[in-house]
Amino acid sequence: MFFAAIIGIVLSYLAGRNSFMGGGHVFMYFTIQSNIAIAIICAIGFIFLCRGKDISKVWYIIKFVGTVSITLTGVVFGFVLAPTLGSAAWNLQNTLTHLIVPVAAVIDFFVISSVQRIRKSSVVFVTIPPILYAIYAGIGYVHNWQFAEGYNYPYFFLNWGSKAGAFGFTNELPFMGSAWWILVLLIFLLVVGFCYLKIADLIYKRKG
Repeated sequence: MFFAAIIGIVLSYLAGRNSFMGGGHVFMYFTIQSNIAIAIICAIGFIFLCRGKDISKVWYIIKFVGTVSITLTGVVFGFVLAPTLGSAAWNLQNTLTHLIVPVAAVIDFFVISSVQRIRKSSVVFVTIPPILYAIYAGIGYVHNWQFAEGYNYPYFFLNWGSKAGAFGFTNELPFMGSAWWILVLLIFLLVVGFCYLKIADLIYKRKG
């Protein structure tokens, strides 16, 4: 998973700024940021294991949050972005960062969940990364940062200047305002996080 994330990130960077999430702007996207985060989290866990040190409960919570974030990356790409991009979306770097790494991260989470129980209350933490990113993207929108050539927003549902605006609705992309998209995604994350913890709890009890 670590190497898949690194390779995907490097290939995305080398793809060039005119490609989807390519070039130097690639690091401005939640996809790449979540891949970097999960790679670092896993690397730290691996180092602790190699040194024979106990892994703190904080690391398990961070791993949980990172897993849910990378799940969002995979789901949004698979069900929202890929259908609008067509076959061009499924190049090697996108497959690695949007499919391979998210699936591997979820599997890995359930493997490590057998040795550490995470409280259900920890589910609220999964909203932190997307909220911070929404703020970051909003600042970029206001200051006209170029996430891609001619685009001051990273994803179409964070385009505050669309016909739907913040709270409106339309019969074309993005269909509803950015505020509604953020709310829906946060609810989705909480549901996914709760389900992951429920499954992890069952695994923990069975192993115990």
